[in-house]
This record gives sequence, C-alpha cells and structure tokens, in this order.
Amino acid sequence: MSAQANSSLSTSGRYVIVICAFLGWLFAGFHMAITSLAMQPAAFDLLARTGELDAVRYKALNVQIQQQRSLEDVAPLAESDDRQFKHWKALSARWFAWLQCAFLFGAASGGLFFGRLGDRIGRSKAMALSILTYSLMAAAGSVAQSPIQLLVLWYLACSGLGGMWPNGVSLVSEVLSSLSRPMAAGLIGTAANIGIFLMSTLAANVPTNKNSWGWVTQLVTSIAVVWPYGSDASFESWRWMFVVGAAPFVLGLFVLVAVPESPLWLATRQKQVEGQTANHSSWEVFQPPLLKTTLVGIALATVPMIGGWGSANWMVPWAGDEGAAANTPNLQHKANVQQARSLTGIVGSLLGGWIGCVLGRRRTYFLVSLFALAIAQYTFWFIVPTDSSFLGWVAALGFFSGIYFGWMPLFLPELFPTRVRSTGAGVSFNFGRILTAVTVFGTGALSELFGGDFAQMGRATSLIFALGMLAICLAPETPQEHLAD
Repeated sequence: MSAQANSSLSTSGRYVIVICAFLGWLFAGFHMAITSLAMQPAAFDLLARTGELDAVRYKALNVQIQQQRSLEDVAPLAESDDRQFKHWKALSARWFAWLQCAFLFGAASGGLFFGRLGDRIGRSKAMALSILTYSLMAAAGSVAQSPIQLLVLWYLACSGLGGMWPNGVSLVSEVLSSLSRPMAAGLIGTAANIGIFLMSTLAANVPTNKNSWGWVTQLVTSIAVVWPYGSDASFESWRWMFVVGAAPFVLGLFVLVAVPESPLWLATRQKQVEGQTANHSSWEVFQPPLLKTTLVGIALATVPMIGGWGSANWMVPWAGDEGAAANTPNLQHKANVQQARSLTGIVGSLLGGWIGCVLGRRRTYFLVSLFALAIAQYTFWFIVPTDSSFLGWVAALGFFSGIYFGWMPLFLPELFPTRVRSTGAGVSFNFGRILTAVTVFGTGALSELFGGDFAQMGRATSLIFALGMLAICLAPETPQEHLAD
C-alpha cells in the first residue's frame, strides 16, 4: 500500500513536505537554544523584578568574589554577605532548572497530544498547529514579568515543539521511498542543530558586536520601542531571543494552507472510515503487543536526552561561570560552547541516518553510546572550561550526540504501523524528556549540595550512556525496506 499511496503525491509536493518539516524542526532548535542561553539571565532578571533578589548587590558581591580569586589583598566576604550571595545564586540556579523542566515536560506532553492529533486529523495539520503553538507562546514569553509567568508560557511553547517532531518525521517517512529515508532522517535530525547553532551565533554577537550585526541590533531596538516592557536593558539580554522564537508563525500558516497530507495516512484513514479495517485507538501504543515496543522506544530516546540535557547541557552554565571568573573574563564563553556542540552536532545528525544504514540500526546505537560515554566522562573528570582543549572535547561530544538525532528519525517511525505512527514516534521521542526533567530537576535541587559544581553533575548523569548500550539489545529488528502499514 505504501508505494501505491505515495504515487498520488507529486515530486514537488514531496519537496514541499521535506522543506517545511526541515524548517519546522530548525526553528524548534531556536527554542532549544533559548532554553539553554536565555533562561539563566531570564530567571535572574525576573527574580530581581519581583524583588526576590537584589541585582545590584548580587553583582557587586560577585565582582568581589572574582577579585578575591585573582588578588591576594582583597578581603573575603563577610559571613552574612557570603550566605546571602549563595542563597541568591542557588535561587537563580533552581529557577534555571525549573525552566529547563518546563521545556522538557512541555515537549513530552506536546508529543503525546499533537502526536495523537496527527493520527486523527492528519500529519500536516498537526504539524502546522505545533509550529503556531511554539511561535505564539514564545511571543507571549517575551513579555513575561515574573518567573512563574515565564514557566507557564514556556511549558506551552514547548508543547508545540514536542508536537513538531512526531508529525514531521512521520510525514516525511511516509512520503519518501526506502532509499530516500536515511538521507531525509539525517536532514531532519540536522535541522534542530542548525537552529541551535544559528541562535547561539546570534547570542554570541548581540549586542556585544554591534558593528558586525548592526541589522540585528537595529531590529531588536525597533521592536523594543513598541514591545511592552522591552525597552529596558533586559530586553537585549534575553527578551529579544523570544521575539526571534516567534518568527516561525509565518511558516505555521503556510504549512496549514499549503502542505499536502500523507497519502499513506489518507489511505489508512479511508479504510477505517469504510470499515475495511478496525478503528484503533491512539492509546494502542500503551497496550500489548505494542507496549513493549513503545517502552523500548522511550528508553532509546531517553539516553540521548539525559546525556544531552542532563550532562552536556550543564557545560553551558559551567563555562559561563568559569569564563566570567577567569583572569581575562570571557562573557561569551557559554555561547561559544553552545556553538561548538551544535556545529559538530549538525555533522553527526546529517550522517546519523546513513551510518545507521551502513552499520545497522542496533550496532550504530551501541557504538555511539560507547564513544559518548568515554568522551563525557573524560571531559568532566579531567578538563575545565578554561582549558584550551575544552571546546574540542565539547565538539567531540556534540558529534556523537548528534548521530543519535539523525538515527532516531530513521528508526523510531519503523517501530510502529501507520495508524499510530505519529503517536508512537511522539511518545517514544518525547517521553524520554520526562525522565530527563526528573534528572535535571534533581540536579538543580542538589545544586546547593554540589556547591554549584557542574562537573560533578555531569559525571553522574553522563553514565546514562552506559544504559543505552544495554537498552539497544532489547530493540526489535525493523522492516528496513519499507514502513509497516
């Protein structure tokens, strides 16, 4: 049925689908970068705005601590000041972790909601609604005035991000031949890393390098004039990123009115309507015989999620703290780390589908987990962000982490039949975020115990890659020549 169904779709229609799915996931990468780069300053700014910390005093104490590290004649902080500084730092770190959890829980619930929606109303419509959701909620987040407001709005924005992936990969998988799917899987996997890299590059140059990025600065300034609460200094520090995150709204409208539906989904839906096949609930993925497949899919997606968000993602604030405290402060170091991760992640994602075909689905996953484990453990034990080799090790971890995300768009849709493919792929990919959120929240709650030591957090959470080497042994063989109907 797959070949016959796809014959009704023109070549140009296939191109439109692949391009829009690629762009939808690329812009989702913007939101991933925003979560890493903007949430720490956003939490600090909004806590200061609501009076929960004194920004001026905090910055003065931070300067004194930095000077104490480099100059012997600087007096240490008074006990009360030291206690107050640590409290504010822990409070800001806790909200940073909670805002990351908003991303993870939002994406998980969105993967289920929009995934089921895609199985009911069609992949292209559900994909359009996902894009519109993450765009509109990002726009609303740009005017948040308290941490709790931002938490709720970012949760809603990321529910749309969670819905983009299952509908995009299901749609692309169903309209392409078996020969094209590995390359398309790599492209879709690469898209988010390109988005992360683009947003990280903007963050590294705005507003510090205004001569090179004058048009961006002018755009930000223009928006600040008419955007509520956007004309103050905090707009340039984090709010402008949310405005950029709202830009895909136009893409969402285009997908809604112009992107064709999957002929394979239409054929399956028509058979259900005509009574030729039984109507199945989307909850089938949580019932035998698909339950085991779903649990394996969740496990396989959880490993790179926790490996990335629960270990590699801590490299960003770690680099930010160490860069600011260096003898020659480097305030852009955390953006440079994000760039290094995402740039090599682009290459890894692009090759992920092809490597999965050459080496085999299961062997590829095992080897990637092995290399990611070795690199992460070495970096967190023996390297610090101010070392000249730090960005190189970050880039190496980004490459192997990226392979996962070119592999999953190829493998996860193969696990499920057409009638529940979007739900199954969405649950597998996004439910791993729930376990990741527990990990991130746990490390955030323990930040006081760790004394803000991100290296210790990374050493513990990167052990998840070892579990990936075990989980892949439970994965079933999939029909690689064509998708199951």
